Amino acid sequence: MTYFASRVASTAVGVALVLTATPIPATADVPSPLFALVDAAAQRLQTADPVAASKWITGGSISDPAREQQVIDAVTAQAGQHGVDDGYVQRVFRDQISATVGVEYGRFSEWKLDPASAPTAAPNLSESRTTIDGLNRTMVDEIAAQWNSLHSPSCVADLEAARNAVVDARGLDALYQRGLMFATGSYC
Repeated sequence: MTYFASRVASTAVGVALVLTATPIPATADVPSPLFALVDAAAQRLQTADPVAASKWITGGSISDPAREQQVIDAVTAQAGQHGVDDGYVQRVFRDQISATVGVEYGRFSEWKLDPASAPTAAPNLSESRTTIDGLNRTMVDEIAAQWNSLHSPSCVADLEAARNAVVDARGLDALYQRGLMFATGSYC
């Protein structure tokens, strides 16, 4: 089994474990008030592998405007419940969705150029969507909780510290690092 195929297979089988089993550092060890938000964004981004595998296997399109609008509608409603600027939340999630789609295209490109690395099995897409929906709620909760930090002069430094810590904690490869940079680009 090739590197990519084994990564997709292990991701497909253990996506729920990977997303829930990695402990977040104790509060005293958190390098930034934005760590939990950035970590949730990274976990959401990591759903791109099983989602891409599912779409590859089924011949589905990477772009799914209807699903994307469902996500935007849900996070906008949740932002309203928190009294958070819904335009801000929409920008954050449009970036998050674009980053995830970018990772999915990256995986498709790898599989197209190396068919032996393409997945032969994938989880049901609804499982990944359930995980994504939960992470979306966590992200909106964190945006609300960290609203002052996200709009403070220290936001850029806090965001960089959080990204670096999350990249290290999750062992993100270059594609995921670029995706995380894009996904979090409008936080500050």
